[in-house]
Amino acid sequence: MNGPGLMVFALVLRPPLGLDVYMPVTEANPLTRAKIVLGRKLFFDKRLSRDETLACASCHDPKLAFSDGRKVARGIGGQEGNRSAPAIVNRGYGRTFFWDGRAKSLEQQALEPILNPKELGMTVPEVERRTGLKIGEVTGALASFVRTIRSGDSKFDRYIAGKPRALTEIEKAGLAVFRGTARCDNCHAGPNFTNEGFHNTGVAFRDGTLLDTGAGEGKFKVPTLREVARTAPYMHDGSLATLEDVVDFYNRGGNKNPGLDKDLRPLHLTSNEKRVLVAFLNSLSGRVIEGEP
Repeated sequence: MNGPGLMVFALVLRPPLGLDVYMPVTEANPLTRAKIVLGRKLFFDKRLSRDETLACASCHDPKLAFSDGRKVARGIGGQEGNRSAPAIVNRGYGRTFFWDGRAKSLEQQALEPILNPKELGMTVPEVERRTGLKIGEVTGALASFVRTIRSGDSKFDRYIAGKPRALTEIEKAGLAVFRGTARCDNCHAGPNFTNEGFHNTGVAFRDGTLLDTGAGEGKFKVPTLREVARTAPYMHDGSLATLEDVVDFYNRGGNKNPGLDKDLRPLHLTSNEKRVLVAFLNSLSGRVIEGEP
């Protein structure tokens, strides 16, 4: 039963604890072990940058939960972009990609940084010459590898799986704040801690000016909170250095602007509520696996 848009699984990825859901894979690019292996090789291959100094892994470092620790991404020749490099753990479960959602597939997401003159600065003919592969084979393999980058088995996952002692009392208190007073799960929902939506929190507004339109009117994609303790700095522009800064930002209701999301308002959290909330967020770091079906 084949047809347009059909989701297929040449391989079934074993989900880590906490993400017991199937991952959608397009019919045009079914998962195979060979593509995953090739994609991993290409992910670390500096031949995919014009001057051969950078690879995909330069902005998505496995040691940093596949983020880069910078405020904004840095490309060839030290060029800086306008947005941070988002962590790509569990992106195979996503529906759209990049902070503004402009890519509708992981295959498209893999291609854009390669061709962006401020990132890897390549052309399609040069990619094909250097790799000996068609561009669709390159992006298909990279997307296949990215689908294997998964985070799970965190303290929170073990707690939800029936091990009450997996979380400390402070972390449990933070979970209650997360679901209650702070209302974090309005946007950071589900097993991947994101509703895949776009919201205006005011981060892009400075002194009454909209600095980045994002997906429109200053809206940006809700990132996953998995491995969040390892992916600082935060927000699309890396403007918040710590989780404490993020909590303070939302506690004051974001930055006021004409398009501010209607659900954002001051939370009036106590210092203790903020402390336990950060402790809970730290419990969402677990085990990151990659390259494994």
